Amino acid sequence: MDLDNDGHMDLISGSWPGEVYLFKGGPNHTFAKPVMLKHKQGDPINVGGGIEERADGSMLVRGKVDWETTDEGTVVVYRGKRIKSTPEKPLSSTGTASTVRAADWDGDGDMDLIVGSISGEVHWIPNEGTPEAWAFGQAVPLKVGSQPLDVGGRAGPFAADWDGDGDLDLIVGAENGSVSLFANTGTRTAPILAKATEIVPPGQVTYGPGASKTPQRGSRAKVCVADWNGDGKLDLLVGDMATQKPDLPDPTPDQVAEYDRLRKALEPLNKRYSELIDKLMGQSRVRTEKERAEVQAELQKVGQHMQELQSRLPRDYETHGWVWLFLRK
Repeated sequence: MDLDNDGHMDLISGSWPGEVYLFKGGPNHTFAKPVMLKHKQGDPINVGGGIEERADGSMLVRGKVDWETTDEGTVVVYRGKRIKSTPEKPLSSTGTASTVRAADWDGDGDMDLIVGSISGEVHWIPNEGTPEAWAFGQAVPLKVGSQPLDVGGRAGPFAADWDGDGDLDLIVGAENGSVSLFANTGTRTAPILAKATEIVPPGQVTYGPGASKTPQRGSRAKVCVADWNGDGKLDLLVGDMATQKPDLPDPTPDQVAEYDRLRKALEPLNKRYSELIDKLMGQSRVRTEKERAEVQAELQKVGQHMQELQSRLPRDYETHGWVWLFLRK
């Protein structure tokens, strides 16, 4: 899409932390280095991002952070703000897993943003500027009736005129691998979304020895709508996250015995690792810097031992990302 109406195709991308990036297009299909997109007020776009103070006293940062180890302890840098992690108020970070599409959702002639997040909801970020100079307003949750649209997790939206009636509908992939159509029963300039119609069923992800040896459709569906075969009908391209059993020879009896021994050795290490994580972040966390340093040192030692044992075990499954084509009938 051409976000700034300069005649060059641009590339726009979400991210695991949640911030949204523009790779501005130039001559000969070249792209500039990514630029983080911001609201017109100056704050980075990240639907669901921010700092949460939790009931147990810990703090969770959702968004892009930098971790620093200093003489005074661990520090998180978030949007130019330095926050120290302490035993009383430990810090952790995660992402909002943004998926973004540019579309003229309100039919006013400029490109808006449609953003799905890990929560399963989808937000519209209106362009309150012009086709040549965007100015993005605040995120507005898209609704079905009076309730926020929610596909259960990791929403991957795409806006397209699926039913050919001249307005934009919303097609959304979900955590479970399904794809749903939210038909626009309103107008081109005032969309109203109908209840979901599932157009692709959920996929399947198996963690462990039960994983399939052949490719199968998985979870975290991300959607692109296009006339793939040029027959005048819109088709679906669906990306996913899937698991598959490695194509390895059957183990010998001696190998089976060794693998059983390694798995048994890992059991107490897994238990201790969970206990140490709780001592750092959970209800029973330690309260002094000295205790915290001791726990972190043991955690590193246990983790390294676990990795060494796991490296000698065959993988039960591999993680893959496939793209599936669904041709429109």
